[in-house]
Amino acid sequence: MSTQVIAFEWTEANRAWLIETPVRIACYVVAALVIRWLLFRVIDRATRPRSRTAPDERPGMIKALRDRTNRTAPRVVARRAQRAKTIGSVLKSTVSVVVVVWLALSILSELDVNIAPFIASAGIIGLAIGFGAQHLVADFVSGVFMMMEDQYGVGDIADFGDVVGEIESVGLRITTVRDMDGTLWYIRNGEIERVGNMSQDFAVARVEVPVATDVDLDRAQDVALAAAVDAATEGAVVKNVRGEPEMLGVQEVTPSHAELRLTVRTEPGAQWSVQRHLRSRILRAFDTEGIRLPLQPWVAPGAPTQA
Repeated sequence: MSTQVIAFEWTEANRAWLIETPVRIACYVVAALVIRWLLFRVIDRATRPRSRTAPDERPGMIKALRDRTNRTAPRVVARRAQRAKTIGSVLKSTVSVVVVVWLALSILSELDVNIAPFIASAGIIGLAIGFGAQHLVADFVSGVFMMMEDQYGVGDIADFGDVVGEIESVGLRITTVRDMDGTLWYIRNGEIERVGNMSQDFAVARVEVPVATDVDLDRAQDVALAAAVDAATEGAVVKNVRGEPEMLGVQEVTPSHAELRLTVRTEPGAQWSVQRHLRSRILRAFDTEGIRLPLQPWVAPGAPTQA
């Protein structure tokens, strides 16, 4: 038997291994790469601004999700870009894992390897990991939904219950918060049950001023409101004030004092500085107009004062 005949018969007998199986495996690899490329393109289009000339434009996915602000301030634009980038990174990682697992199982199947034990083992391992790392999974899932819903971001002042401070970093598992004493807190996302964000869209400066109960409350309210309106137009706070101060009236009355309350809408995060400024101007106006504060002794006009 000639060498050519032997080679032909050997090739014919092993054609499945030499030609068909490698071709099918190559097709699977190409298909996996194409699928991964297409899904990455879809994710990029959904998480990046569609126009390069308008970098402050919201990405498609962020438009469809809950976006609590439509302002174009640099901090807001940077936060929105970071949020979209993080969501896109998570989606790409998920796509890569799913595609690689599918490709590996398909190649093993083409090599006549029984993949049933692998699937069963993967299910058991996944179940064990789910029980053993359930807190980690809860942190990750909570972090994903937190970013998708834009509950808070870096630079926001937020109340997490036991901790109130400025958010320094936001991750899929951990959020770090710097409180007023300078302590850096590491909070697992899965443990966050409620968040009070004080830095989204707008804030309200609430100013409460006590006065003696025997003063003319109507006049005291007029003086306080006029002082607040003048203070809100001063250069120090005018850029942080969004509207006119509003006098709400007498908030509380006790045997020792009556409490007046007024409010004004401010830029997010600026409510505390506006409160301090308005309160100082109101107290100065009370002193000028002779409106007494609680427990302040009454002095008759023209009476001599003690040295």
